[in-house]
Amino acid sequence: MKKKRLEIEYSYDFDLIGVISSAKGYKLAWDINNQLSARLVKQRDLIVQFKNNAEASFSYFSFENEVNKLKLFRNKPNESEARTLLVPEFPHFDYIILIQGEDHGNSNRLQELLRNIASIELVAFIPLGALKSKDNFIF
Repeated sequence: MKKKRLEIEYSYDFDLIGVISSAKGYKLAWDINNQLSARLVKQRDLIVQFKNNAEASFSYFSFENEVNKLKLFRNKPNESEARTLLVPEFPHFDYIILIQGEDHGNSNRLQELLRNIASIELVAFIPLGALKSKDNFIF
């Protein structure tokens, strides 16, 4: 019997920004809330199933209004024994920020605002074109 394979093409209508910071997640979310006048709120951990049947949970904070979504993910898993990162192509980033909505095309302005936060050491745009792990953000 011939097997059929379902191919799904996703629309990646978001931007990703990598952040290096030694601050805890809640402190960084508080700093971002103050700088951007946002309201990032702690959510249930994101559980990601990887191709090798490994599973890991990542803490994240989320803010949504009528036109925009802003999510702050920790790049390292909550379990110390799990070795898989949310974005393994960029292991040096501590946090990943997802921007979706009207501001998704204006990530340069957001990067400038984030650079003004004292607890953030580095902010950089993550290109989605070459990113193999972008499916981790489809949920």
